[in-house]
Amino acid sequence: MPKELTTRAEDYAQWYNDLVINADLAENSAVRGCMVIKPYGYAIWEKMQSALDRMFKDTGHANAYFPLFIPKSFFTREASHVEGFAKECAVVTHYRLKNDEKTGEMVVDKTARLEEELIVRPTSETIIWHTYKNWIQSYRDLPILINQWANVVRWEMRTRLFLRTTEFLWQEGHTAHETRAEAMEETLKIINLYADFTENWMGLPVIRGRKTESERFAGALDTYAIEALMQDGKALQCGTSHFLGQNFAKAFDVQFTNKHGKLDWVWATSWGVSTRLMGALIMGHSDDNGLILPPKLAPTQVVIIPIYKGNDELDEISKIAQHLKKKLEEDSVTVKYDDRDTHKPGWKFTEYEMKGVPVRLALGPRDIKNKTIEVVRRDTLEKISMPQENIIEYVKKLLEDIQSNLFKKALVFRNNNIFKTDNYQEFKDILHEKGGFILAHWDGSSETENLIKEETKATIRCIPMDEEQEKGKCIFSGKNSSQRVLFAKAY
Repeated sequence: MPKELTTRAEDYAQWYNDLVINADLAENSAVRGCMVIKPYGYAIWEKMQSALDRMFKDTGHANAYFPLFIPKSFFTREASHVEGFAKECAVVTHYRLKNDEKTGEMVVDKTARLEEELIVRPTSETIIWHTYKNWIQSYRDLPILINQWANVVRWEMRTRLFLRTTEFLWQEGHTAHETRAEAMEETLKIINLYADFTENWMGLPVIRGRKTESERFAGALDTYAIEALMQDGKALQCGTSHFLGQNFAKAFDVQFTNKHGKLDWVWATSWGVSTRLMGALIMGHSDDNGLILPPKLAPTQVVIIPIYKGNDELDEISKIAQHLKKKLEEDSVTVKYDDRDTHKPGWKFTEYEMKGVPVRLALGPRDIKNKTIEVVRRDTLEKISMPQENIIEYVKKLLEDIQSNLFKKALVFRNNNIFKTDNYQEFKDILHEKGGFILAHWDGSSETENLIKEETKATIRCIPMDEEQEKGKCIFSGKNSSQRVLFAKAY
């Protein structure tokens, strides 16, 4: 039987780690800081991938693939980009191993040193814009709307499964445009697409906004992000979209002949979400019994568990269960009938609660006699007995209700944990006692931003796009401020 979880109230970080392991999502690998995503965890990621991929293609994007290795010299071409990633890069220096003649151990062949070191992809702007130089000559070649599903490596000292690992999976979009306006339109289109996915598929409300200059992506003129609030009151950045201006085009000499016959630099964007979304999904909804999944992303939406003593009872139950399974699957509901005789029903109930299966159906001899079926919804653990003849329509409606309820519950929690303050001491008190999002005035300087971060560990998550302009005084410096920004402690 799955082990009991540490409760959220007792130790939230340990609860998270326990849940990832016990729900069979992932585990640490032999390589420090890297993870093994197990089949159940990967099935959830595949559901995310599938939905996002469809959304990208519906907005005109196509998938491609670019090399894992990037020549070191490519990074030096865009100064802020290399500065932003230099400390996180894994570097390949040699291409061969050999047996040491004295010890017999496998060692690096020092004679096989690369002429130029290769960086293991931390992000692909440089290799892609080097490639785009060959693809773009005229305005007729634009726009280029490319997405890549890939793995990346960013060397991390302190890691946590899904939330921060040395290697992780993601998608990265890279687009090229004729005008600044088109590139900005793309940047905003994607951050809104991410918000749509996070809210309507993951069931997590987000706040959209611009990053401050110190929090921008390295090499971007502007970065937009979506921020979600986890149950422990910390923020989690769930996706980013970057307006790169013409920086990378200039760094890699990507020019085109415009409609007036003159040479111009291409305008660029990049954007991405990663397996960090798995962490958001876990921390946004789950409880002390285990994972809670929104039906749209659940690999198994309904599990049917037979309760029986002998094979005769099982045969009769199986006929009904298989009929229900077939009917639900005809309506595109994913169903598992678990008739394993190696585990008792109680063990299975606990297992599927831990794995967050949205709806559990139990069928025993009493249900056969009464023509009923027991229904349990994972989000509330509410249990009812339903007539078998109504079960198909009821389950379909129940899945919709669970999806909707998870978002509403997360929205109420988020809204109850957004605070406004104009007083720095109150700001610190809220962070210490409650956590959550804090809307407060900031004078716009990096110096103030850094001092607040040093004193409180809170960062400016974003400058909200939907927050009304409201003049005031910075909570820290007392200087003029044109708009409240969103502060929080964050993962």
